[in-house]
Amino acid sequence: MTLRQDGAILTAMTLRGRDEANGAMAMFGVVSVHNPYTLLNRRFEIGLAEIAMREHCGLLAYSPLAFGMLTGKYLNSARPEGARLTLYARFDRYSNSQAVAATERYVDIARRHGLDPAQMALAWVTSRPFVTSNIIGATTLTQLEANLGSVALSLSDEIIAEIEAIQTECPNPSA
Repeated sequence: MTLRQDGAILTAMTLRGRDEANGAMAMFGVVSVHNPYTLLNRRFEIGLAEIAMREHCGLLAYSPLAFGMLTGKYLNSARPEGARLTLYARFDRYSNSQAVAATERYVDIARRHGLDPAQMALAWVTSRPFVTSNIIGATTLTQLEANLGSVALSLSDEIIAEIEAIQTECPNPSA
């Protein structure tokens, strides 16, 4: 038996725009959506977040670390062995020059405030009011433990303001 056959999953979709979201929610009674959402790609905020909150439809945010870019491990053109952007270089949306510049600034914020960059990025995603779940990924147990540490992290207003300043200056560099 599959989850769909058991009735646990009725329908699944990723919504890309307001019209699509309004139609899907009206037709199917959608209760959650699965879209990318990260410091480098906040397009969900453009219309979809408002609809999700109005309709009580949570976001299952995927790729919150932008293939690991927001950990800082790819800065200075580094390509660690076995890392996602090393293995899948064609996914350059996370490593274009604008995304790299924004990542450098996000990593700097984390380090200046004594935070792990990955934990800060994950905590920020989780803190958004329309996010129901933050789908983390990890290749190693160490990464998983670090990522889980983000659950207890609450970002200060100062950190949020610094993050917002980067988004204002360089909106959605990987979208």
